[in-house]
Amino acid sequence: MARPHQAHGGRAQLLQSKPNADLTLDERKEASVTDRDGAIEAPRPAAADLAAWGHLARLADQAQPAALANLLRDSARNGALRTDAAGILFDFSRQHVDLQILGALLALAEERRWEPRREALFAGEAVNTSEGTPALHTALRAPAADQPEAAAQVVPATRQRLMAFTESIRDGRRTGHSGRAFQRVIHIGIGGSQLGPELVTEALRSADCPLSFRFVANIDGHAIADALADADPETTLFIVVSKSFTTLETLANAATARNWLLERTNQREAVAAQFVAVTARTEAAADWGLRPENIFPLWDWVGGRFSLWSAVGAPVALGLGKAGFEALLDGAHAMDRHFREAPAAANAPLLAALIDIWNTNFLGIANHAVLPYDHRLRRLPAYLQQLKTESNGKSTRHDGSATGVHTVPVIWGGEGTTGQHAFHQLLHQGTRAFSADFILTGADGHQPPRPELADQHRWLLANGLGQGQAMALGWPHEDPHRAAPGNHGTNTLVLDRLDARSLGALLAFYEHRVFCQGLIWDINSFDQWGVEFGKRLAETLFDQLGRSSAPAKGTLGPDAATQALVSHLREINAPATAKEDGNDLSHQ
Repeated sequence: MARPHQAHGGRAQLLQSKPNADLTLDERKEASVTDRDGAIEAPRPAAADLAAWGHLARLADQAQPAALANLLRDSARNGALRTDAAGILFDFSRQHVDLQILGALLALAEERRWEPRREALFAGEAVNTSEGTPALHTALRAPAADQPEAAAQVVPATRQRLMAFTESIRDGRRTGHSGRAFQRVIHIGIGGSQLGPELVTEALRSADCPLSFRFVANIDGHAIADALADADPETTLFIVVSKSFTTLETLANAATARNWLLERTNQREAVAAQFVAVTARTEAAADWGLRPENIFPLWDWVGGRFSLWSAVGAPVALGLGKAGFEALLDGAHAMDRHFREAPAAANAPLLAALIDIWNTNFLGIANHAVLPYDHRLRRLPAYLQQLKTESNGKSTRHDGSATGVHTVPVIWGGEGTTGQHAFHQLLHQGTRAFSADFILTGADGHQPPRPELADQHRWLLANGLGQGQAMALGWPHEDPHRAAPGNHGTNTLVLDRLDARSLGALLAFYEHRVFCQGLIWDINSFDQWGVEFGKRLAETLFDQLGRSSAPAKGTLGPDAATQALVSHLREINAPATAKEDGNDLSHQ
């Protein structure tokens, strides 16, 4: 266990005052282990150097994973691997974890000092070490009295303004430029600016909501064209979400939407009245033509994939109403309290993360399926794919050194029961090891539109339970073409009912699970530098794809494959007249 050194307050303050980009690698290593009172703690060891990690490795080497059929006979073990919080049952009993392994995993969390690092997250310390910022998404859903000062100064007022704004649209008091009530919302954003709002809005939009919703993310022009195809220019509200207000896809789609609106109304007032922005660069949104009252702020301490709880969730507030949005926040806050208050052995996010570590690093499982058995949660796999892989798809520790171990597995999945007729064949009889989350929902709140369809929910649950059992126990059969080996570890999460509160709790559970994984691997779960280089290359390639002559030799560096592809694409995209004239642009 790391032992604090003598305090070096002056040195700590000096390092913390410098921008992270200006620190040397050695200084960054030193700064990354400054604890909450300004002391310098012993540099955190790599995961594989931890004593508990070595113990787990020995346990994994002793034997192949025990048969789940045998493990499930141990009632004490089963009870230790079940917990509940905020209206959700978490059942981890179908995992290759016995009580000895569970104890070793909890010791791993203790050795990583998970409790003080958890408190650093909630206290607003700079847990995003590469950018020197806090990660205060939990403050967005906390009561004002529980918010750190940085959040308390801005969050309550912004939320109050957002609620007033969205309610005025829902009840028709706020209208488009012509005075007609809004009927359509087109939300323009990508990644964290889109996945969360789309998931929650589509899952829970109230039956009395007067609005329909379209979400536009991709730079592909078909996306915005489809959203605009049947839109009414007098009754369509556009929400543009970009933290930097420079995101290529978002600004391009927003410009297309603005031009579409101007062409059909011939009034700049239409843009001012019917566009809303959510951004950290409010002045840029104002320069773009938006009214100050239609611009909602973000802050540098809110990461995109953790921003649903802010004004980024405006479509949620429009779709669910004020009470629904506040219930979403309340559910997430209830999970925050569980994460902060529950002991390690009953702490759902921590237990899930530790089992993920066991599966990934000791059982060699490289992919994880998300299997929601509720059609309303069909977008959950895509949301979690971003949350988990953008957060923990890293190979570098806080101090700049290599992790030395694998981090997050591939995340994928799909809704049940449709997935059973698509990819479950691989899960039952394929050669790849996997883990999975089954998400089931109770009948309360699952009332179908027709009473005679009630049995279909029971079938949905029966299939979800049956698939989990089949993956655990397998199907011994004398015909090898029919036999399924089973012994695959899965988790089952059961929501008492799917509503705004329980969905908020579920998403917060996954956020904290991601944080705990990153804590064990000693990686920064709150940056995403890996996405930047490809964007920069695209800027150069955009110009080259549009040139009337081939790119200069060496422009793209040594990559002959990219040069050849650019030439081919320019040739097939060249105007027909140029081809008829015999101008082979790829060889000019």
